[in-house]
Amino acid sequence: MRLDGFGLLVSDMGTMIRFYRDVLGFDIKESNNASNVYLVKDGTLFLLYGQKDFENMTGRRYEYAKGLNGHSEIALYVDTFEEVDAEFKKAINKGAISVLEPTTEPWGQRTCYIADPEGNLIEIGSWNKPFESKDK
Repeated sequence: MRLDGFGLLVSDMGTMIRFYRDVLGFDIKESNNASNVYLVKDGTLFLLYGQKDFENMTGRRYEYAKGLNGHSEIALYVDTFEEVDAEFKKAINKGAISVLEPTTEPWGQRTCYIADPEGNLIEIGSWNKPFESKDK
């Protein structure tokens, strides 16, 4: 098996589409009333899937975290420390929720955290050098 992608089960598809498209710059072509949104970002499949649609498909009901939650994170990389600060500020100015302002950690990474409208954590980080794939 190999990793194909990841997804989020969302309750308000329109709000989440607008956030990932307008705040983070993800290339999303579906309309705000779509029930499934597929996108490939940097070679990774990213999926927004409606909670109700998933429940209908599986014939089950699920519990969903409310507010800020620590169930998972999406990590976004930028090449420089300055970009961490700039992208954080840009995201906050466009409506992202601030979780952790940019800080340089003792291990040398500059990182910050924001949250999407449904409370999912998003890290923006850098090692102050261009991205290197771990499978090289």
